[in-house]
Order: sequence, then structure tokens, then C-alpha cells
Amino acid sequence: MNVFLNVLVGIQMLTALAMIGLILVQHGKGADMGAAFGSGSAGSLFGASGSANFLSRSTAVLAAVFFACTLGLAYMGHARPSGSGSLLERAASAPAAPAKTDAAPAPAAAPASEIPSTDAAPAKPAAADAKPAAPAAPASEIPSK
Repeated sequence: MNVFLNVLVGIQMLTALAMIGLILVQHGKGADMGAAFGSGSAGSLFGASGSANFLSRSTAVLAAVFFACTLGLAYMGHARPSGSGSLLERAASAPAAPAKTDAAPAPAAAPASEIPSTDAAPAKPAAADAKPAAPAAPASEIPSK
């Protein structure tokens, strides 16, 4: 089954590249008007009708092959093996395995007697540790470095 899938993908890629090449080689509908005024020859390698007939038919054949490969790949991508469901169905039916953790266990909560109360006022720094405030400089003076 896997080999057939790879072959289909290969054929689809080759036909896509060949179609791109054939489409780029073809000339537009207005290109024959220039040949009528003498700038080119209308009858070329492929006969009196030019290359339009051969290139358009080969492009149509390659498009049909590309379309068939696309349908085959879509069918094979959608087909499920018998007895297996989707990933969600398999996950729901499988028992949950306990998760392994290498992290250290969380510390136990502190007892109520060790929790500080909100009634106590925060401690004030001692007067000896406090620095006196620097005098403010007048606005007219620019401090020097």
C-alpha cells in the first residue's frame, strides 16, 4: 500500500511538471495574428495547423492523468484500515497513564501559628541609622560635578 502511494505521488509530480512546461511553451490566441503579417511562420514542426493541436491535446491528457492521481491519493488518504478508529477515538478508549515528574514535591503549608498577623506595626529604623536629609539647592544654582 505504501509503495503504491509513493508511485502515485511520483506520477502526480511528474505530470504536474510536464503540464507546467507544456503550458509555458504554448502561445496565446493572439500569437497567430503576428504570423499573418509576416513576422513568423504559421506552419512549423508539427504541421500546417502549428503546434496548437499537439500541445493542447498532450496538455489535456496530462491533466486527466493528474486528476486521476489526485483522486487516487485522496481516496487512499481517507481510507482507514479496518478495526482502527481516529486518533481521538483511540485516545478516549486508552487508559490514562500517570504522569512521571522529576520535580521535587511541593513544600507543606505553614501552620497557622507561624503566619504573621496584620495587627503588628512594621518596625521603624533606629534614629542612629537614619541619615539627615541634604539641604535643597536653590533653583538659581547649577550643581557642579
